[in-house]
Amino acid sequence: MTSMARRLAALRSSLDLMPSPVRDRPGLLLRDPLLYTEDVIIVPPPLVPFLGLFDGEHDESDLAAALVRATGDIRVGEVGHQLADALGRGGFLEDEELLRRREERHRLFAESPLRASSHAGAAYPAEPAALGAALRGYLEAKANGVPASPEGVFAIAAPHVSFEGGWRSYTAAYRALPRDARERTFVVLGTSHYGAPERFALTRKPYLTPLGETAIEATLVDRLAAAGGDAVVMEDYCHAIEHSIEFQVVFLQHLFGPRVRVVPVLCGPFARATAADHRPEDDHGVARFLDALAELHAREGGRLLWVLGVDMAHVGRRYGDAVAARAHRGTLVEVEERDRRRIAALVEGDADAFWSQVREGEDELRWCGASALYTFVRAVRPRRGVLLRYEQWNIDPASVVSFAALAFGEGPAAGG
Repeated sequence: MTSMARRLAALRSSLDLMPSPVRDRPGLLLRDPLLYTEDVIIVPPPLVPFLGLFDGEHDESDLAAALVRATGDIRVGEVGHQLADALGRGGFLEDEELLRRREERHRLFAESPLRASSHAGAAYPAEPAALGAALRGYLEAKANGVPASPEGVFAIAAPHVSFEGGWRSYTAAYRALPRDARERTFVVLGTSHYGAPERFALTRKPYLTPLGETAIEATLVDRLAAAGGDAVVMEDYCHAIEHSIEFQVVFLQHLFGPRVRVVPVLCGPFARATAADHRPEDDHGVARFLDALAELHAREGGRLLWVLGVDMAHVGRRYGDAVAARAHRGTLVEVEERDRRRIAALVEGDADAFWSQVREGEDELRWCGASALYTFVRAVRPRRGVLLRYEQWNIDPASVVSFAALAFGEGPAAGG
């Protein structure tokens, strides 16, 4: 390589990186959750250490030299060129190709009158009949040991993990909705996995799924946008790719018809409050949006039902831990104990106690639903909740996600 060797653009920090699940193709799997590219790359194990050179500071001659030093074979320089080419063409690097792809995807979402399904055909069936049959199977399955819901249920928390892994908790949560739910508007608070910290994303675009097109309560969306100020991001692209609300919409449409009325709110992480000794609402923008939600709850009262699409702990190799995780075994026994302490604070409506636990170790349990849960408890101030079901699921052989079904009511818990 000469001094004119091509610079290696930085590998994107927003990629999902995980051990390859393909038995005959080991290595590191790279995929883009933002869908700027739909390609998936598996980097073979010998090449994985060299991804560190894709930092914007090195060039292809550095990569070639490192490969030669590692192998003693001067011919491997071409392998490095092929790796750089594949990453660049595929949209996995911070370069002009990524900028082109990003602008195109954002433009398409901005121009679309609908929020099209991003997970039909992958996370759940794309055919309406098959999807309806799957959901009926979940909801009609026999449930054992589910406690009674509190009186006057007006809110539930359900997972956003795949239906395959979380259907028992989805079922427990959605069975708790009141009989008149069809007549109400659903405020859906979902985790924004890739949204900006201390921000809330709103959209006026109806959600389109295989079951049909929802109705959006645009008046309520506009009211939140006006009252929320700088904390609100309107028509955030994250709505285009985020599954936490989409999965709830699918269940709501199945139960109450395709034109179910929703107010979709994606909750970004409370990064400042996780890392520092203060509450999320110490951020002025967060405080303003929480006030807007509280005012909405006070004004609309019984016309609303609240649905939270939230998962809890993320433990294991997929999430950066050195050791494999197995549900309900080893360290996951302690994880369950810590999860249940947080849940106890939530069902008591104690936002401060909940957040003090989240802040321990800067949320080392990686509760991706923490911001949505805190937003609900702080803004709406439920009197009483009940844990209906708690679960841990191996999302892959070495990684575990925990989640639960919760119901919140206007009165005391049944029997309590």
